[in-house]
Amino acid sequence: MYLFSKGKKLKTVLPERRVHSGTCPDPDSGLIYRLLFLSVCLLFTACATTVPHQEHQRTPSMALIDPESTELGRYFQTEMAAYPGDSGIMMITTGEWGFRARSGLANQAEKTIDVQYYIWEVDTAGVILAERIMRAADRGVRVRMLLDHVTTKETDFKFARMDKHPNIEIRVFNPFAKRSFRGLEFIFSLERLNHRMHNKAFIVDNAIAIVGGRNIGDNYFGIDTAANFRDLDLAVVGPVVQEVSGSFDQYWNSEFAVPVSAIIDEDSSQVSFRERKERLYRWVGEVEDFPYPIDTTNEVVMAKLDELREDFIWAPARALYDAPDKLETKEEDVADHLILLGKDKDHEVLIEAAYVVPGPEGVERTRLNHERGITQRLLTNSLATNDVAAAHAGYAKYRRDLIRNGMELYELRPDADSVQENWSLLAGTSKASLHTKAFVVDRELVAIGSFNVDPRSIALNTEIVILVKSPELAAQVREYMDMGIRPANSYRVILEPDESTGRERLVWITEEDGKEVRYYSDPESGLWQRFSAWFIGLLPIEKHL
Repeated sequence: MYLFSKGKKLKTVLPERRVHSGTCPDPDSGLIYRLLFLSVCLLFTACATTVPHQEHQRTPSMALIDPESTELGRYFQTEMAAYPGDSGIMMITTGEWGFRARSGLANQAEKTIDVQYYIWEVDTAGVILAERIMRAADRGVRVRMLLDHVTTKETDFKFARMDKHPNIEIRVFNPFAKRSFRGLEFIFSLERLNHRMHNKAFIVDNAIAIVGGRNIGDNYFGIDTAANFRDLDLAVVGPVVQEVSGSFDQYWNSEFAVPVSAIIDEDSSQVSFRERKERLYRWVGEVEDFPYPIDTTNEVVMAKLDELREDFIWAPARALYDAPDKLETKEEDVADHLILLGKDKDHEVLIEAAYVVPGPEGVERTRLNHERGITQRLLTNSLATNDVAAAHAGYAKYRRDLIRNGMELYELRPDADSVQENWSLLAGTSKASLHTKAFVVDRELVAIGSFNVDPRSIALNTEIVILVKSPELAAQVREYMDMGIRPANSYRVILEPDESTGRERLVWITEEDGKEVRYYSDPESGLWQRFSAWFIGLLPIEKHL
């Protein structure tokens, strides 16, 4: 799979540094190997003290100031007048509509597309969406793409080629200095490089935005052959879109957003660029059996909006987002707001989150809620569905404490019916996994975005969440969550006495063919998988999970 064909030249961000070791020692002594290792350590320690993103000039730019000059910007003017100050919100619950919404909006864009993602794969879905954006740029649409650099090692050349388009500018967040030595650089620059941009937003004409859990890739849209995610986005219109755009502008113009051309020097002529672009267009045009529409016209997009117009819920909404320099500032961030939201609840809190590492503080909040009689429920990944073994290891050590403190705990099944029924035929019988990040409090407040319940989202990553006050939306999200905890989709995890040991043991309860089935170790997982999770749980890495 490709965006453009190969042909690349690296440009490092930092100058070369040489460490002189004096006279070469006797190789047989082994000292030379220690000195070479020390030299590498010194090199990357030096890199760790230099912040490459501070060295580059950037041309500031801002979101479109007059979205009402576009068809999308004018479309909801009647509703905005009828609900002053409120925003329109609609759930995107399936991978199909996650893809179609982004593709259709890219086709409809008139003036600007701003996209911000932690992951943008160059698999089939990722390439097609990139091609849709490229075609929008051909029409004169200004495109700004901001991608986290930690996930782009195999793809940044391709994005550097897209950046050659006169209407496309691509920046990477907090980049690595040495593309070829990321592992070592990460070790010796851990404090800096552990700060990642986890935000996910797709904004068109500053008039409509998609914010939620989905990155860009086959497995987020139900077409991967190995595993696909249960995930959730919100399509938003109205004033909250300008807040999302304001967040994007803050990141785009920050010192952390480095032009991709500073990382990769793609030395190609305009003739070469045009040839590669046409090759990309031909490839997308020849894609067979892709399950979703690609080249939808403006008329089709607007007709679909007409069909969905009544599905938008108008309610007070806010975009909560961390500052790009989150690690350096002490301002309130997404975690602070969500923790405060949790403290203000009176009756019920429902959470569906892919990665949950509550830590002692989270367990204590659960205990206090239980004492107040608050209903608490969590759906997260099982060991069999979790795509991050370390995250599961961090979560598993707290399962018992969460249950003891009143948490109704559920874990996704790898064969979850509600996930599989929304996949395309290309997905076949691939494994289900959970990627949602959603919260419902007291059947009125809803928070959906990129925030996981783990130390990384709290302290290391930057995040964005849409917070909505709406009993109607809360009921819809609650229905979505209730589907996830049905026995056909999840395991209920409880504690019960073990008569043979006299202690409590974990039990996973589900149904198969209408009959209750009980497991006494992590279901659908092998001995090595369980041992690996246990061993990782012994390591002192929880604050990085």
